[in-house]
Amino acid sequence: MKTPSRLRQFTERNPKLVRSVLLGLTFLVAFGGGVAFASWVLVCNGGRCPPVQILDTYTPRQTSKVYAADGRFIAEVGLERRTLVKISEIPKVVKDAFVLTEDKRFYEHSGIDWVRVPGAALRNLRAGSWEQGFSTITMQLARNVFPERISREKNLVRKVKEAKVARQIEERYSKDKILELYLNQINLGNGAYGVETASQRYFGKSVHDLNLAEAAMLAALPKAPARYNPRRFPERAIQRRNTVIELMRRNGAISDADASLAKAYPLQLGSKTESGEVAAYFVEWVRQQLDEKFGARLYEQGLKVYTTLDLDMQSAAERALENQLRAIEGGKYGKFPHRTFEQLAARSANGDEAATPNSPYLQGAFMAMDPRDGSVRALVGGRQFDDSKFNRMTQALRQPGSTFKPIVYSAAIENGRTPATIIDDAPITLPQVAGDQWTPQNYDGKFEGPIPLRRALYMSRNLPAIRTGMELGEQTIIDMAKRFGITSTIPPYPSIAIGSADVFPIEMISAYSAFANLGVRTAANAIRRVENQKGEVLWEPQPVRAQVLSAPEAWLMVSMMKDVVQRGTAAGSVGSRFFVPSGGKTGTTNDGADVWFIGYTADLVAGVWMGFDRPQKIKANAQGGELAAPAYTSFMTEVYRRRPAPPDWPRPEGITTRDIDKTTGELANAYCSADSVVTEYFIAGTEPVQECSPFNMGQPLDSTARPGVPNAANPPKPPPGKRDTTTNPFKIP
Repeated sequence: MKTPSRLRQFTERNPKLVRSVLLGLTFLVAFGGGVAFASWVLVCNGGRCPPVQILDTYTPRQTSKVYAADGRFIAEVGLERRTLVKISEIPKVVKDAFVLTEDKRFYEHSGIDWVRVPGAALRNLRAGSWEQGFSTITMQLARNVFPERISREKNLVRKVKEAKVARQIEERYSKDKILELYLNQINLGNGAYGVETASQRYFGKSVHDLNLAEAAMLAALPKAPARYNPRRFPERAIQRRNTVIELMRRNGAISDADASLAKAYPLQLGSKTESGEVAAYFVEWVRQQLDEKFGARLYEQGLKVYTTLDLDMQSAAERALENQLRAIEGGKYGKFPHRTFEQLAARSANGDEAATPNSPYLQGAFMAMDPRDGSVRALVGGRQFDDSKFNRMTQALRQPGSTFKPIVYSAAIENGRTPATIIDDAPITLPQVAGDQWTPQNYDGKFEGPIPLRRALYMSRNLPAIRTGMELGEQTIIDMAKRFGITSTIPPYPSIAIGSADVFPIEMISAYSAFANLGVRTAANAIRRVENQKGEVLWEPQPVRAQVLSAPEAWLMVSMMKDVVQRGTAAGSVGSRFFVPSGGKTGTTNDGADVWFIGYTADLVAGVWMGFDRPQKIKANAQGGELAAPAYTSFMTEVYRRRPAPPDWPRPEGITTRDIDKTTGELANAYCSADSVVTEYFIAGTEPVQECSPFNMGQPLDSTARPGVPNAANPPKPPPGKRDTTTNPFKIP
């Protein structure tokens, strides 16, 4: 009589619990009967469940591996980053960690853990939805042979199907084979699938080298890979890891002492280089090219991709760019009127900053390439790939400013001008299509009057460049830009001479290879060769070269661009700190929204761009020589600390020298002012023939024609064999 009374009292005091138990028992009976009938008879009828024999030949998608120029691993490319390993290569501590965390009765059940079913049923009934599953390792593996649309369903029918297939898998395969397949396919976050890839990704070493704490960390991830990502949430990840360690201790897999040591073990993640997280923008650029070439094969066949990247240069580039951007934000070059990267990153982490297509902080891009074959040695497309995957080096269209002027002056040299040609740095006003007027200015707001072409370039004077472009004709400049590898549209307006037309930074930097190579341009290239798993070469891109200038013409341009760093707009930021023979050009747009520096030696071209994704003034008096050039200098200085410097460019045949009066371009004699006499270089046949006269001492040439001296009445003629593309010379008197 006592027992019914106590049962009645318990029932009255715990009505919800009793109801849950009864519902659970009802579910268990229903599930048992349902599985026996629905699953084994109806649910998988008509081929609605795939045959388990597919696992005989089932190979999970493997990633393509990307390697640096020296053979070091860079990254994996694929829909799922995965490297397969045999069960014999996976240590016992790793297997125990996963089994005890995910399915501790794995070696006892036959695909379905009936002990877990009632508890899962009770939790689902309380929640009023399908919240708690009872998947075993075998059922999770079964899910992977279903079509994706079915494997994503979260309902009882899918569970019944999984249970059916799991039972068949258990009948056909050993426990070791099932565990091997499972450990090679499980999603462990951060783009890593399978224990080997995850081990490399998080710890920079193979799975067979993991210790207890690291094995537990991997086993902690399947529950919520993003939530417990140790790179993003280290404290949370350690707590979950220690929970796994405790499970292993309670189940006798490890001793109390080992558990205590493992819980105290510090989180030691591998470096980005070791774990394949370096050069994210470069890797994505490579992936896009491979996707276009190979399509689905890239994600399914595990290709080996050998690239041109130099990991040491890449690290130097990332460091130089980020340090300079932080220096600008920190006020080193004057007040920075915008929020900094750190401020915006903090707001974003706290959820205060809404995501936008354009990053709101100061951005930058950097590329270095070998001009001899176009091999890209370093490429940075932005400050943080996880925050913004838009590659500003390969995808952005930005105004190049004065970095475009060497293209203009290359056209001038090709058409008979010389470094001594006098160009007027004086105000002009030009009518616009809309009917208004354009009055261009120099950066300093001043005008120097008649100056030689050499000075116009190294001091980056705008008015001489505009006049030169108009004298040659806009179409001549456009054609020359195409020869330099610029593919973006350039409208035929006078302002293009000072870089008003948008360009892709990668093309603008690659264009300077024509100077480094003394006339031969090479296109930027990232891929050396692609192999399949057997080592067979599938693709081996060849360098793309094009003759842009003759060697003497290019050498004259190099001579003038060396002056940019020795006594021009980059003298303070480059020439005073970097002593390898080099040339280059600063660039700043009129609105101060884009700053550039592109420079080169005989064996390396490097360029920097900085600005906001939504163009706006970076700061008051922003200049490429001040803001962008220091990053170039820092990079090049570090690079040439580790490698021998190339020699200066040898003077090619066909270059002559003359002493001239730099104020008039005339040959020097006793009538010239001593402080205006300089030695200048010329392509044979373009040397001046007029000497200084007592009637024109130190005065620039007027419009009177003089033999051999280019001016308005006597426009220069191209050297023999060159086509005269001058149209309407000297539009502006």
